[in-house]
Amino acid sequence: MKRRAFLKGTAVATGALALSACHRPKEQDAVSGAMINRGRVETLKLATSWPAHFPIMGTGVDRFAKRCEALSGGSLKISVYAKNILVPALQVFDACSAAQIDAFHSGVYYWKGKNPAFSIFGGMPLGFLSEEMLTWFKFGGGYALWRELYGKFNLYPLVGGTTGPQMGGWFKKKITRLEDLKGLKMRIPGLGGEVMKKLGVNPVLLPAGEIYTALERGTIDATEWVGPALDKMMGFYKAAPYYYKGWHEPGSILELTFNKKRWEKLSEEHRAIITAAAEEMTATMLQEFRYENAKALREMPKSVEICDFPETFYKAAHDALAEVLEEQSAKSADFKRVLESYNAFYTLNKPYDDISTKHLLEIR
Repeated sequence: MKRRAFLKGTAVATGALALSACHRPKEQDAVSGAMINRGRVETLKLATSWPAHFPIMGTGVDRFAKRCEALSGGSLKISVYAKNILVPALQVFDACSAAQIDAFHSGVYYWKGKNPAFSIFGGMPLGFLSEEMLTWFKFGGGYALWRELYGKFNLYPLVGGTTGPQMGGWFKKKITRLEDLKGLKMRIPGLGGEVMKKLGVNPVLLPAGEIYTALERGTIDATEWVGPALDKMMGFYKAAPYYYKGWHEPGSILELTFNKKRWEKLSEEHRAIITAAAEEMTATMLQEFRYENAKALREMPKSVEICDFPETFYKAAHDALAEVLEEQSAKSADFKRVLESYNAFYTLNKPYDDISTKHLLEIR
């Protein structure tokens, strides 16, 4: 009799639990605590610093938005707005910080005026390649520092792509000695611009849509942008035929940054989907840049002359970079802390890189 009473009680309890599960709000998952979002749609506004559907960078964000919708079963919709539609190209940081938009896609080094440490998150001249940058972010402490410093502006960043090695720029006149750089006006952002400034160049910050006109009209004497694929499309070779090998952006990072309060209000499910889609976008963008750059270099007009800076330039660039890093570290505790983290991973990584990647590139 006791056994029958026990079994009867167990059945009633089980039935009660099942009934409770049926009446639980659909968006609540009792096992993981995730918001499953069935029956409701979350819509986000994302502004970019690029023209509409700009190849690789812009189309990468377009694919990211579609991927989020597909992975969420339609419950997460991200509307992508090109530059100047919601906000100007170089005002997306402020707009997102103030919650005027939910997210943005841009280049980290554009915001060095907010905090000089941001330049390091965008990439270091003569420094890490894309794979090394991503490893530092994920395993070397880069992400934790980036999110801490962006959090002060009510922002939450994710890596939103990487370009791989960039070219050194288009010049109207050939650079055969260091003195040829004196007084040149060049569109070049970030720490690369600071190094060039030490070498006598006047660095200028311009968004994508204004670069060619400035170069053609002589407002600037030189410009860097990305690499053969996008540079050829922009037509820079028509105004400046000397195309220099890269040094200042060996592995530049693009960002996919969200308003922090908005990010925290998203369900766990949607945050996981966005994070996974951003990882996918980053990998795909790097691969697409390599493929398209290789094709574009082969198809570059014969009028273009691929050049290397004189040997004296690289020694001077290393010395100038050391000065810039020392000066910025003295001015900014944040810069010093981020640089120490970057250098710690450099020290850890270099011995292995020397006997692996560097060795293979030398012998193949």
